[in-house]
Amino acid sequence: MSEEAEMPAAPEEQVSAPAEAGAAPDNPDQAQLAEKAAAEASEKIDSQALPIRAYLDQTVVPILLQGLSDLVKERPDDPVEYLAAYLMKHNPKKAK
Repeated sequence: MSEEAEMPAAPEEQVSAPAEAGAAPDNPDQAQLAEKAAAEASEKIDSQALPIRAYLDQTVVPILLQGLSDLVKERPDDPVEYLAAYLMKHNPKKAK
């Protein structure tokens, strides 16, 4: 007896063929999501490869300087709390 005869037949599934390079996806929303995910993954990889100073200069320093400038103008009683609130409010990564 051959092995093929002993194994039950698997149900056939429809598997779509891989997309050709440069082919447009069927769903434009899926394409946008895929592009966004790829960009985020690339950004994460890039930020992991940066030296510490360059990473901080690109991610934290711009918003921190704006917050410190605003802090000096306002001179609140609790500057740490003020700066923390400023950073949370103006976080460029926060979903709007």
